[in-house]
Amino acid sequence: MARKDQLTGKGPMSGNNVSHAHNKTRRRFGVNLQRKRFYIPEEDRWITLRVSAKTIKTINRKGVAAVLQDARRRGVKI
Repeated sequence: MARKDQLTGKGPMSGNNVSHAHNKTRRRFGVNLQRKRFYIPEEDRWITLRVSAKTIKTINRKGVAAVLQDARRRGVKI
């Protein structure tokens, strides 16, 4: 399974490690993924999603139904 957020598609980024001597080497910045269960009252079911911590905060703010509707509109299969 790819290290991507299932709702937003956010994945790892790349950048540099910078030492004290200012030497640069490439590195990856991973996404803070969490496996979380959400209850959808409209469909009367639970779903388990692998989402980032930022997406969990967005779901808490907007509601799971609104975030899922927006993701489905973008073509995400859930």
